Amino acid sequence: MKNLLINSENLRGLNYLLENRGLENKIDLVYIDPPFATGGNFTITDGRASTISNSRNGDIAYSDKLMGNEFIEFLRERLTLIKKLMSEKSSIYLHIDYKVGHYVKVMMDEIFGVENFRNDITRIKCNPKNFNRIGYGNIKDLILFYTKSSNPIWNEPREKYTEKDIEKLFAKIDKQGRRYTTVPIHAPGETKNGKSNQPFRGMIPPKGRHWRTNVETLEQWDKDGIIEWSSNGNPRKIIFADDRDGKRVQDIWEYKDPQYPNYPTEKNRSILDLIIRTSSNSGSIVLDCFCGSGTTLKSSQVNDRKWIGIDQSQHAIEAAKAKLGAIEEGLFNQKPDYDLIELKEYSTADGFLS
Repeated sequence: MKNLLINSENLRGLNYLLENRGLENKIDLVYIDPPFATGGNFTITDGRASTISNSRNGDIAYSDKLMGNEFIEFLRERLTLIKKLMSEKSSIYLHIDYKVGHYVKVMMDEIFGVENFRNDITRIKCNPKNFNRIGYGNIKDLILFYTKSSNPIWNEPREKYTEKDIEKLFAKIDKQGRRYTTVPIHAPGETKNGKSNQPFRGMIPPKGRHWRTNVETLEQWDKDGIIEWSSNGNPRKIIFADDRDGKRVQDIWEYKDPQYPNYPTEKNRSILDLIIRTSSNSGSIVLDCFCGSGTTLKSSQVNDRKWIGIDQSQHAIEAAKAKLGAIEEGLFNQKPDYDLIELKEYSTADGFLS
């Protein structure tokens, strides 16, 4: 499939992908950052984007006037089509403001199923604020993460330990100066039969527990010197800090927005890199039907994914083209090859015209 940048109202664009491009059940990952129901407009003045709504100067980049139930139904209609495009191994990440995020979640539970809700991710977006208001300072927004099925693409994300992490989590130091910690070699739950309840060095697991692995493996660990015996004969497995590939990514992300964005509400590309690497594979198709300045498209391109971007704003399309055009070709990067499609009025007789 060739990459697509579609200049269109996105409901029309989504129908075009279903009816004219045959992409039903083909898209592995969706990231969308729709309007946040602020009730205002976002503008661009002399090439500089406003970071707040209701700016009185400049050209309108996009309008964010839908509120309340009208806004929820606006999203519902689009998410219903998006689900049809998603493959059985797909995920969707919806970036939304905390003021409406909980209403959006209830609606997404209906569409994707409560059982497919994975995370309500908190994204720290800015430095602390000191505005006078009744309420605590707002430095976050939300990312709602759902999958279409119980077996999605999932490439376990890891992040490096900080020096502080290493000192805290790996407090012991061996004779060679390697930092380590120890963990129990048994786990909750008894097994009456099987290899995880057999004697190891003359001992059986404590009452109500079983060995984490078979006795043969425990014997090998002990032979390899990665079991530490306490003074009272309690065995624990040694975990070295330099053997670990980092820690699991948690559900609070600190990725602050660009200070001087080229397009209103432009997001930090590191968010998209993390999402794309985790929930898609090389060659997967990634969709962003509120693509704005094209951050999702650029991240997809440099991470070897196919991509589709849709936006009705001409300012967004120009920003996305510029961002894609700035990708430098190299050993691991290719210049983006894509079709730019402008959808006109829909005709039931002829289909979409471009």
